[in-house]
Amino acid sequence: MVPKRWARRAVTRNLIKRQIYSIADHFESSLPQAAHVVRLRSAFDRAHFKSASSDELKKAVRMEIKQLFGLAASAQIRTGA
Repeated sequence: MVPKRWARRAVTRNLIKRQIYSIADHFESSLPQAAHVVRLRSAFDRAHFKSASSDELKKAVRMEIKQLFGLAASAQIRTGA
């Protein structure tokens, strides 16, 4: 979920969603078959990311999503569920 209040521009919301789908495909084998919800909970500073589809924004989003999916995968491995 990428609410409009945290990512005002549609191009930014779409970029974030594409990054989520891409990373989710990478971690698909290490996570259980289920519906996973990724929710944006804070804004990306427009002053820091001038362009809504800048490489800096892509890297920042990708790094954060990889970290989240990595944590979920490692928790899955530890619990053995």
